[in-house]
Amino acid sequence: EIASCLVGSEMCIETGHGAPDWVIEVVSPATQSKDYGIKLFKYRMSGVREYWIINPMKGIVNVYDFENESGTGLYSFDDEIPVCIYPDLSIVISELL
Repeated sequence: EIASCLVGSEMCIETGHGAPDWVIEVVSPATQSKDYGIKLFKYRMSGVREYWIINPMKGIVNVYDFENESGTGLYSFDDEIPVCIYPDLSIVISELL
């Protein structure tokens, strides 16, 4: 279920297959306004629990914890970013590059 939604997360929601728990988007100049606007709203309203927007042009990650707003934040690629829906998991983006 997770793998199919990671590739087509927006499609999963629109076709009624349910919302994934966690969506991660990597923005490009062409998709930036859609990722920060339309998709943010759609994912929140459809039941996604956590949404990350990774912006490689700025080296930042926006984390939106839709279950608990205190988990929402802005991080750099060098920060240890907590995964809100998995309390024992954190990710440092720069270690993955």
